[in-house]
Amino acid sequence: MRGRFTGLWRHPDFLKLWAGQTVSLFGSQITLLALPFVAVLAVDASPAQMGLLRVFQTAPALLLGLFIGARIDRARRRPILLGADLGRALSLGAVPLAAAFGLLRMEVVYVIGFLVGVFTVCFDVAYLSFLPALVRREQLVEGNSKLEVSFSVASIAGPGLAGTLVQLATAPFAILLDAVSFLISALFLSLIRTVEPPPVPRDRRQRIRDDIGEGLRVVVGNATLRALALTPAVINLSLGIQATIFLLFVTRELRLTPALVGVVLAAAGPGFLLGALLTERLGRRFGVGRILIGGAVVFSLTRLALPLAGGPLAVVVPLLAGANLLGGITGQINAINSVSLRQAITPDRLLGRVNASIRFIAWSTAPLGGLLGGLLGERIGLRGTLGVATTLAFALPVVFWYSPLRTLRELPERGEQPATTPMA
Repeated sequence: MRGRFTGLWRHPDFLKLWAGQTVSLFGSQITLLALPFVAVLAVDASPAQMGLLRVFQTAPALLLGLFIGARIDRARRRPILLGADLGRALSLGAVPLAAAFGLLRMEVVYVIGFLVGVFTVCFDVAYLSFLPALVRREQLVEGNSKLEVSFSVASIAGPGLAGTLVQLATAPFAILLDAVSFLISALFLSLIRTVEPPPVPRDRRQRIRDDIGEGLRVVVGNATLRALALTPAVINLSLGIQATIFLLFVTRELRLTPALVGVVLAAAGPGFLLGALLTERLGRRFGVGRILIGGAVVFSLTRLALPLAGGPLAVVVPLLAGANLLGGITGQINAINSVSLRQAITPDRLLGRVNASIRFIAWSTAPLGGLLGGLLGERIGLRGTLGVATTLAFALPVVFWYSPLRTLRELPERGEQPATTPMA
């Protein structure tokens, strides 16, 4: 029996991080649905107000991400993680409090959405920088895989749980449960005993804008990190175009009911879970570079299903659900390997800025994708616009192929260039 529990199963501090993250991820899946429901059901928001809420929720990544990354490199990461969890708990706790006193208005929802977005950026960047200080280099893939298993399970069960809670107990109460989940996450983080490396001494620090510039230069100047930043930027551009018109296309042209749309979208959740479980095994068998390129090819091919879909629902629904399942598997495998590689090759003093810079580049195309989706949908039709989105997706394997990743077999040592690691 003891032989079953190896690797990070025997790492107490990682298990604390994992347990806290698992609880908070389930809570976040609730708020992902419950906060828009607060706007729709409790405040009677208009479509324009719902769009503005989305802007407030996503703006922190673009407006503050680079600054936050630079600040994180000047401090220990665990206190930032604790502060971000407590900040999210307090921000979300204000929703049921405002509802109880009759103060819940759209302006309040905007502010809470923005604050949660700020604390989430702080947590995500610090968390990606904290894991390499917690586990050894050769354990990064295992660690990221286990954490992504929690995300996958939460993405499968969370939306259904959220809808049930909103219906039975109202949206503000559902959000209160998410606030509690962040307090539980903070409790687990406070129990971690691993000592982080100290931040850069004060007399060696630059101005904050110089720190930000250094992080961007490292990403843009390193062929591997540049590829790891460009690929999610391409994905967000392609998926941004697709997501803008997805509901219009599947309901108007394919005649899917809302329930069938839910079935199609839910199929990605088990794919995420399978991808997280398969990543380590496939990486050992085929190597990191081959997995990244092969996964990008398969993911791009799955995008063809939507613009090519047609015919009876008995054909369309399994086609789209199967494409989402396979896309979830390959997308998850590539995400875990990409994050692990980024953590392995980036010096600790630059991790916060590199993570923030890649996040900034990756999300910079999302608003453009939404804009193009709307404009192209009006000009060339819904199916033609989906064809454009699919064509863009095929840039993913091209970016990977023309980078050092093509010859990468294993995660390199920190600071080592992957180009020096030959493919076996």
